[in-house]
Amino acid sequence: MTQSFRLGVAGLGTVGAAVVRMVARRAETLSAATGRAIRVTAVSSRDRGRDRGLDLTGITWFDDPVALARSGEVDAVVELIGGSEGAAKAVVEAALAAGKHVITANKALLAHHGAGLAEAAEAKGVALAFEASAAGGIPIVKALREGLPGNAVNRVYGILNGTCNYILTRMELEGLTFEACLKDAQALGYAEADPTFDVEGFDTAHKLAILTSLAFGTTLDAEGVSVEGISAITPLDLTMAEELGYRIKLLGVAQIAAGGIEQRVHPTMVPKSSSIAQVMGVTNAVTVDADAVGELTLIGPGAGGEATASAVVADIADVAAGLVRPAFGRPTARMQPASRVEMQRHEGGYYIRLTVHDRPGVAAGVATRMAEREISLESILQRRSERAASQDPHGRSGQPVPLVLITYAATEGTIRAALDAIAADGLLAEAPQLIRIERE
Repeated sequence: MTQSFRLGVAGLGTVGAAVVRMVARRAETLSAATGRAIRVTAVSSRDRGRDRGLDLTGITWFDDPVALARSGEVDAVVELIGGSEGAAKAVVEAALAAGKHVITANKALLAHHGAGLAEAAEAKGVALAFEASAAGGIPIVKALREGLPGNAVNRVYGILNGTCNYILTRMELEGLTFEACLKDAQALGYAEADPTFDVEGFDTAHKLAILTSLAFGTTLDAEGVSVEGISAITPLDLTMAEELGYRIKLLGVAQIAAGGIEQRVHPTMVPKSSSIAQVMGVTNAVTVDADAVGELTLIGPGAGGEATASAVVADIADVAAGLVRPAFGRPTARMQPASRVEMQRHEGGYYIRLTVHDRPGVAAGVATRMAEREISLESILQRRSERAASQDPHGRSGQPVPLVLITYAATEGTIRAALDAIAADGLLAEAPQLIRIERE
């Protein structure tokens, strides 16, 4: 057997501790698969005294993670600190500069600095591996980078944040509000005390930027992702989606479009018959549409210590076996800038929920404004409350009531212009709800 493969783990949180345990637990299998004994020889974390349930006997502790990255005691650095700047960035940069392989689960770091880090890894002939960065335990990075070279990918999309999927699932099945479900998610540890990064779509956007680069061979463009979260979704929207044969999911979508590549994160109505609509709770799913294989969907845990550690250890095994590839599937010099397609140019079907004053002519006025912009309506549904009906024998109370429109394909810019005109007519009691429809 060749020389052992020595790991330095920077960050001993839930995932870091799980990686240390998994490497020890699977030592014999990893050795048989790679031809090398893989062992953790150094660790670093902020709190040396915390009980993590780990036996660190014989493992060197570094208070400074950058010192660990430069240490002669390690061949590869596993960065699990998190964050796009600060210690995480310093550790990865120091490790690559020292000619050490890097394995990371840090989607924020890659989304903002991935191109430069990949170039640094290439210059030193070492690996920058990040299977755990995009969808937890789902091996989507390997699938895109190594499993589909014979395919031209047209679209990649998925549920990339378990917190949002958990909240939407609870809202749908139990009729709860967003606020109530978020509180439960925080109590269960699915959501942070400050949940903004998850529920407003930024976590999904970072993951999508990575998948876009892998799928289309383009440079990372996290700033080019259009982002909307789920905080404005109401139980009524979920009820209406159910009646119309859809479910609402927070999706990250990257696809080839006229003029470039769309990258968008937003609540989406998906047909209940689709594979991705069946994914409930904290589970993640990624679908790849390609010319040869057609539709390929991978479903599995998107977070959690063991699931994420599984992806990290898979990268460790590859690197230990000598599999060093360009980080994003091709050398950085051959990655092409992607032309951005702004959301105003996005074309598709839309669910529009208007809260209008319940009086004669309102629905006709809305339809007229849509027709003026050549927006075709597939259906119009109006709901009246029992209270409104009882107050007026003709069923017109003047009170706010929901009016739901489903459109055929139209551009976002056209839809928003029509909504602005409807608002200017004084027909709306509150801001409209707009949810895109992703049909199969």
